[in-house]
Amino acid sequence: MSHLLPVNIYEHQKYHNVYVVELEDGSSRLATKNLVPGKKVYGEHLFKWKDEEYREWNAYRSKLAGALIKGLKELPIKEGQKILYLGAGSGTTASHISDLIGRKGMIYAVEFAPRVMRELIVVADDRPNIVPILEDARFPTRYRVMVEEVEGIYADVAQPEQASIVADNADTFLKSSGWLLLAIKARSIDVTAEPSEVYRREIDTLINRGFEIVDVVHLEPFDKDHAMVYAIYKK
Repeated sequence: MSHLLPVNIYEHQKYHNVYVVELEDGSSRLATKNLVPGKKVYGEHLFKWKDEEYREWNAYRSKLAGALIKGLKELPIKEGQKILYLGAGSGTTASHISDLIGRKGMIYAVEFAPRVMRELIVVADDRPNIVPILEDARFPTRYRVMVEEVEGIYADVAQPEQASIVADNADTFLKSSGWLLLAIKARSIDVTAEPSEVYRREIDTLINRGFEIVDVVHLEPFDKDHAMVYAIYKK
């Protein structure tokens, strides 16, 4: 696998704590510094460079990586933050956010499907900054006792009323001026509507619930009929 040997690794000029891995074959990949050296989460490549280990951040597996490659205005995730993650899945993107926030940060990772939660728990076993919560994101009061006030919400809930679900959680947990990254999957909301119409409707819901939209990026070719919305909570 000589084509995956790094010839240079440096911090991304736009996104703090995100790294660019330049490879022998002339291509490049995004990466995060591995919080748990030696451990992979989803079969990603590990790169050693100057006594540090970096994990490839695959944009075809993580919508957040796709949003960065597509030029998201900024990455609001900072070291030490507390973050509510709605729809954490098996932990692919959550593990990279775990790298970004470091050991002083915390991810409250809400996931509804028990089978997927089992995989998330395995990831969290190695990463003390991920708290897995088996719950339904539509009912934030059910996990209120487990989650403190957070600086940001990352949401990837493949359900109708995505924006309303996120806004209900923001009302319960998100600090004023906190950030939101919402991956909207148009086909999960309405298979009959044009994606652009669905995005507009969900964004209108966010605005009506106190969010200010900072940026919207479409995630093709990494994810079809998906967009990433970056917003700030103004309530």
